[in-house]
Amino acid sequence: MSTLEEEVKWTAMLSIKGIHSSYGETVILRDVDIEIGKGQVVALMGRNGVGKTTLLKTVMGLIQPLSGRIIFDGEDITGWSPEKRAVHGIGYVPQGRDIFPHLTVQENLLIGLEARGVKRPSIPEGIFELFPALKKLLSRRGGDLSGGQQQQLAIARVLITEPKLLLLDEPTEGIQPSVVFEIENTIRFIKEQGNVSILLVEQFMEFALRLSDFCYVMEKGSIVFKGAVGELSKEEIQNHLTI
Repeated sequence: MSTLEEEVKWTAMLSIKGIHSSYGETVILRDVDIEIGKGQVVALMGRNGVGKTTLLKTVMGLIQPLSGRIIFDGEDITGWSPEKRAVHGIGYVPQGRDIFPHLTVQENLLIGLEARGVKRPSIPEGIFELFPALKKLLSRRGGDLSGGQQQQLAIARVLITEPKLLLLDEPTEGIQPSVVFEIENTIRFIKEQGNVSILLVEQFMEFALRLSDFCYVMEKGSIVFKGAVGELSKEEIQNHLTI
């Protein structure tokens, strides 16, 4: 295959180039480079406090970088607002779910559709094929759901907007094993469709590696290890994750 053919075949959905980000005067991210191809699942792992969530917030526009560029689907979005990024196809499921606790499951899902600008919105049946438990809970308030149900609702609310890129921050945190299995199957199904790229922040190494094409490991705000999942040593990854 020629170099040109290889370039055509590989099209990055997200390119993070030389990003430095901070909270106030404290620099958190240092010269971070990450690439995610169209339809790829890329895992970002690392211990607590190394900057993983900061990176997701920077990609979503909730934190403006000190320097560097973010290229999404061929466009430089470094200066875009979070709202503009969402409208153009970036979906974010934050750590802690961040659903609306006083609204029902149905209202939470409809808000996702309204954010996409859908008139007379109705919830696509495909969402309930992915998360059948939610169909029985439509009239229940979000705050009354279990942690696992809230996580499913949070992911469903973003998927309903049909994102091109999905940012998932610790989707297995505090979730019972049966629901972890359901979330894993959902991510695998999304991957098989090939339409959505996923940046998965996850500390559960086995979960992340089962789903991912490529892996990055972060320490102290910098990428210190990376590689295609099939070529990596789990022991070497574990060494970076061990305190």
